[in-house]
Amino acid sequence: SLCDVDKSVLDGRIAELAKTNVKVTGENDYRKLLDNKDIDAIIIGTPDHWHCNMMAEACAAGKDVYVEKPAGNSIAECMTMEAAQKKYNRIVQVGQWQRSNKHYADAMAFVHSGKLGNVRLVKAWAYQGWMKPVPVKPDTTPPPGVDYAMWLGPAKKRPFNENRFHFNFRWFWDYAGGLMTDWGVHMIDYALLGMKAPVPKAIIAAGGKFAYPDDASETPDTLTTVYEFEGFNLQWEHATGIDGGPYGRNHGVAFIGNNGTLVVDRGGWEVIPENKKMEAVPLQKAADNGLQLHTANFLDVIQSRKQEDLKAPIQAGAHVATVCQMGNIAYKTGKKIYWDANKKKFTDNDANKYLAAEYHNGYKMFKS
Repeated sequence: SLCDVDKSVLDGRIAELAKTNVKVTGENDYRKLLDNKDIDAIIIGTPDHWHCNMMAEACAAGKDVYVEKPAGNSIAECMTMEAAQKKYNRIVQVGQWQRSNKHYADAMAFVHSGKLGNVRLVKAWAYQGWMKPVPVKPDTTPPPGVDYAMWLGPAKKRPFNENRFHFNFRWFWDYAGGLMTDWGVHMIDYALLGMKAPVPKAIIAAGGKFAYPDDASETPDTLTTVYEFEGFNLQWEHATGIDGGPYGRNHGVAFIGNNGTLVVDRGGWEVIPENKKMEAVPLQKAADNGLQLHTANFLDVIQSRKQEDLKAPIQAGAHVATVCQMGNIAYKTGKKIYWDANKKKFTDNDANKYLAAEYHNGYKMFKS
């Protein structure tokens, strides 16, 4: 069964499947899928502001879940999602599909080998040259067949605007966190994995709408964020309208050690020696389809019930989403902010105002 609040999209997907002799039913309310006892698993590919409640409600209904990244649209949502999975003991895979690519696993094994020496700086970045300005458009009525109230859900009630709908929702704070949570969860995930890092001690961020200051988007098109951990710093960078990122790559992660630097992206990984202190490793190219493998991993674990075999369990997804949300909170406050790991909140009251997303229209964040 398929569910979408936009009838044109729903009908189109049903027609695509019909061409492959797959017949499905269509709904515009996800709760009907949760009530369907014949459905064992749910795939959630909604705007970010819906991820938490849909995932938690699906777990409570006895369904296994594949939820797209980022896991939650706030730190509080990430905590809620972890708690729901644990309480209802469901299989939950987050769509961080790079975790299913062999070349990423090989790169992490090299980092963990210690051959790079003391890694005290890690860089992660996404330079998105394809991204153009989001043109300012007037508010309109929702297109025919769109249940706009359901699309908004817990988000603030606003007039319909094409800019906030479908793909471009990513660049508006009501629904998502910009490139930080769109690409950041992929790249920062591997930075954390390589360093076996918990949450940072402190975060500072600077940026703004420097590329397209007059376009309709809200999230920063240019951002630099520094996370302080014990013994190393992690630096995140993103920029729109530019492809020329570090090491000649428009996205990637670099582990900079005193013996050499390992650079990895979706195309492969390599090691660049530091003054001949180690042997170079030429580019090890990616040779598999991470997205397909990630989906297969989810289906395999549904059958085996071996949670430990999941490539991107909710704990991993919530971890990196939390770190990315911390970066956005540092940007919003304009301060260097400090995290109290014991209290699970910041030491700054202004920062703590952003711990939880605001829920509207009668919705509340899921409670077990």
